[in-house]
Amino acid sequence: MTQTPQQSESAKRSGFTRFLDTVEYLGNLLPHPITLFALFAIAIVIGSGVASYFGVTAQDPRPGGGVIEVVNLLNAEGLQRIVTGLVTNFTGFTPLGTVLVALLGVGIAERSGLLSAMMRGLVMNAPPRLVTVAVVFAGVISNTAAELGYVVLVPLAAMIFHSLGRHPLAGLAAAFSGVSAGYSANLAIGTVDPLLAGITTQAANLLDPNYVVGAEANWFFMAASTFLIALMGTFVTEKIVEPKLGKYNPKEATINLKEQTIEALNPLEKRGLKGALLAFLVLAALLAYTIVPADGILRDPSTGLVANSPFLKGIVVFIFITFAIPGYVYGRITKVMRSDRDVIDAMSDSMSTMGMYIVLVFFAAQFVAFFGWTNLGTIFAVNGAEFLQNIGLTGPLLFIVFIFMCAFVNLSLGSASAQWAIFAPIFIPMLMLIGYSPEVIQAAYRIGDSVTNIITPMMSYFGLILAVAVRYKKDTGIGTMIAMMLPYTMVFIVGWTAFFMLWVFGLELPVGPGSPTYYPAP
Repeated sequence: MTQTPQQSESAKRSGFTRFLDTVEYLGNLLPHPITLFALFAIAIVIGSGVASYFGVTAQDPRPGGGVIEVVNLLNAEGLQRIVTGLVTNFTGFTPLGTVLVALLGVGIAERSGLLSAMMRGLVMNAPPRLVTVAVVFAGVISNTAAELGYVVLVPLAAMIFHSLGRHPLAGLAAAFSGVSAGYSANLAIGTVDPLLAGITTQAANLLDPNYVVGAEANWFFMAASTFLIALMGTFVTEKIVEPKLGKYNPKEATINLKEQTIEALNPLEKRGLKGALLAFLVLAALLAYTIVPADGILRDPSTGLVANSPFLKGIVVFIFITFAIPGYVYGRITKVMRSDRDVIDAMSDSMSTMGMYIVLVFFAAQFVAFFGWTNLGTIFAVNGAEFLQNIGLTGPLLFIVFIFMCAFVNLSLGSASAQWAIFAPIFIPMLMLIGYSPEVIQAAYRIGDSVTNIITPMMSYFGLILAVAVRYKKDTGIGTMIAMMLPYTMVFIVGWTAFFMLWVFGLELPVGPGSPTYYPAP
């Protein structure tokens, strides 16, 4: 008996729904990331005792290297080391300070209204033919302050699409794809760059104690990826998602669409943006004066180069300044910030949102430290590298497998820092032993970590996006949302991975300033 087209479609939907239900069920089985790191830290301590008892070792592949043995933390000496190192593990965790300092500046720019005004101005002033690309592009660059992208841009894009007679969910999907699936790409170095670079550095130090990965490590590749994501997001929106959604029926809305108004930038906000732009240009000119001349004071004093210079080592300071000063200028002009108290309140509010992150860092820092102390990370890396060499998986194809693996794990563990804190101590030394640099490995991870954000209910803002979608289409469910966003994930993971392979192995371009492709650098 043959199925009718309606029955076939129903079977596909039920199968797809079962798959989504399975993903959601498995994700819900995972404990909170903070609990996960606490359990991992305990497991490392117990595992070190077990591995030490059974004499687990590895041969150090470095010149003159001997046998690497497991250091047992499940004894008196291990307990003493844990007790005395608990605080310093936390305070010395590299990403902690860098992220907090960068967010102080972002907090000023956000509280003053500068970031919101920039997004509104970019999207609302775009010609109708370029609205889609402007929405996706704005979404990508908004990840410097992720909450604004989700909270401001996604609802704004839905409203703009509806005002143009287009399906509002197409606008929502376009913005969501840029903000979340293009999370790592950006024209500027943002808060995620020092966060991941700090974790990468600590992982690289398991093999090379002197190796340092800067916040600028992936800047070239991620800046170029910004335009790629904007083009791919526009293609998927206009050629796949919007035609599939069809003509919008206003009766499906749960809100009064006539009350949905889009506030254009008023004269005061426009004047504030001009003032902020002027402040930024002055800062850029002053910064260029310190690094462009051969004798610039922020160049490396011993070599005269930008590589390993105070400028690159202190990039987080410049992130803080380039957000804080234009943000204050904008706030001063628009009368949102009238005194130093307003600036202090903005920075305080920014820090108050970081409570969960600080708690997560405490436990993540213990896990990373314990992993390094026990030598388990190095032993896993050596044995894993030998396994990959034995099966012949050491060429560029390895990165395609790595990206897809990260994308799959991201379905259940959506935090970029949490996933990288687990992956980095294992894969960074392992792939370094095969001959690839930590900077390139980190760039590949960022692709996998981004592209599946939009199709997992585990993503922290997924519920918010679903709530916005329900305003315009009352029967929108989790399955509907994921089915709508799945084409973006499929196109992004294929297109972005191909771009990575072309950039790194085809054109042999560095992923960032001074970032080698291979380790050790030729």
